[in-house]
Amino acid sequence: MMIEKKETFKILREQHKVPESVKENLKDFNKIKRSILLALKEEDLTVAELSGKLQIPADEIVYYLLSLVKFGFVKTGEIDSMDEYFKYKLK
Repeated sequence: MMIEKKETFKILREQHKVPESVKENLKDFNKIKRSILLALKEEDLTVAELSGKLQIPADEIVYYLLSLVKFGFVKTGEIDSMDEYFKYKLK
């Protein structure tokens, strides 16, 4: 039965190719994810601080941060000194 499953996965993998655009998007996501995690390793940062440090628009930073929060890499910390933004930190 195990051999049957392996063959089925092999056949499905051959029939359903992943488009190159999807592969490129995943590479970009992983690159930005890595840069955000490295920046947060140094210190807790707000969306605005991450945007300035990484030279990525704030709306994209929010998208990536929410994905990282969802999958348990990052969590929200305290609110900054001006009560405007949450600081994000590694989990």
